[in-house]
Amino acid sequence: MDPSTLTISQLRAAYGDGSVTPADAVRSILAAADARDAELGGYLSLDGETALAAAEAADLSLPLGGVPIAIKDNLHVKGQPCGCASKILTGYVAPYDATVIARLRAAGAIPLGRTNMDEFAMGSSCENSAIRPCRNAWDPERVPGGSSGGSATVVAADEAIAALGSDTGGSVRQPAGHSGCVGLKPTYGRVSRFGLVAFASSLDQIGPLTKSVEDSATLLQVLAGADERDSTCLDAPVPDYRASLRGTAGLQGLRIGLPKEFFGDGLDSRVRGLVEQAIDRMKSLGAETVEVSLPHTDYGVATYYIIATAEASSNLARFDGIRYGHRTAQPVDLLDLYRRSREEGFGPEVKRRIILGTYVLSSGYYDAYYLRAQKVRTLIRNDFDKAFAHCDVIAGPVTPTPAFRIGDNDADPLALYLADLFTLPANLAGLPGISVPCGLATEGGSKLPVGLQFLAKPLGEPDLFRAAHGWEQSGHWQESVLG
Repeated sequence: MDPSTLTISQLRAAYGDGSVTPADAVRSILAAADARDAELGGYLSLDGETALAAAEAADLSLPLGGVPIAIKDNLHVKGQPCGCASKILTGYVAPYDATVIARLRAAGAIPLGRTNMDEFAMGSSCENSAIRPCRNAWDPERVPGGSSGGSATVVAADEAIAALGSDTGGSVRQPAGHSGCVGLKPTYGRVSRFGLVAFASSLDQIGPLTKSVEDSATLLQVLAGADERDSTCLDAPVPDYRASLRGTAGLQGLRIGLPKEFFGDGLDSRVRGLVEQAIDRMKSLGAETVEVSLPHTDYGVATYYIIATAEASSNLARFDGIRYGHRTAQPVDLLDLYRRSREEGFGPEVKRRIILGTYVLSSGYYDAYYLRAQKVRTLIRNDFDKAFAHCDVIAGPVTPTPAFRIGDNDADPLALYLADLFTLPANLAGLPGISVPCGLATEGGSKLPVGLQFLAKPLGEPDLFRAAHGWEQSGHWQESVLG
């Protein structure tokens, strides 16, 4: 038995019967990373010595006792680098634990390594990392998705049991879909953002990437709950998420909404076919389907890239070369210090979004762009409210296409933005969403995972787990292949 290949529940069972120890698990993961990560680039750093010491002292009576969890490089873990895959934060070491890390530690988990990402979480491919690009575990010539591409890669490559990521416009669900793992974006405010380096504060949410839906529910049980250090965190009871895991029996009577806008022009035929096959199988097991409409879907990308960049331009103003991180050499004066530190420290995509965000907030353009985008955001949320009056969950593809080749969209940022077409509406509306693999698309000799997405009403994570686990238990998704 190779511990690195196990799910959280399987690993905990192995700990219970004594066939595996936490130190065995950490050593196995380190060996897997040593074998593959030079090629894949999923980790930015690994502290094996600290992880092994924590494994030796693990309390197996705790819910996640002895379970190693990889952490995205924009979450603070005390004593570890927190660079957001950016040159501007070179040398910065986290002085405290994020709330989610404190909760993982309290549950007995072992924070393990910093995973690669698009710089400051700005990207859909993990090509925007300023340190090194990350590659897809299924085909290293292709992107893993972003921005939590490193977290998805290390889970898919068995270099981690599970990982944490952040989702601002699909950055957990999209790489999970491209990498054949499970990615959860909780309801906005369900999980504390304290200790997450902010990109767009009204959109950001922390979520797990796992090898099973059961593991996703297990991690959310630990991560969810009120936090006085995050004013946007919801003070709402945390239900027993694992009680939602009823196998295929949970599909009986489940009402699945199918938005026609998610199945229109531009959707790859293989993605469409695999998603429709999955829905047909769920119907055969007792689920019901109903057509719904989300008429403002076409405005989602423009709305998102106005609101997100506006918030980013404000949040990233703090990175100026003064208190920490990169500082330019021999500045002429204070203005030169600011200008050159930011010019040298930020990558092209981050600069593009800061400039765009500053523009839409500027005098004379605020009403025309930012204020109007906020009004459209309300319309998008209203679309979902109307749809959920007729269904329990909404289903559709995670991305319009399977993972593309590294470098294919370098000259066309808009093509990358459109990759988030089906995921970013959930962030605009504050909804929970989950990505589960539903099959493989063949292309150029490669088999590439395709994701199936479920969305639910706010705090509707139990419905997400019911639908996703029911689908997961209905068969082996790797057997569904379309070319």
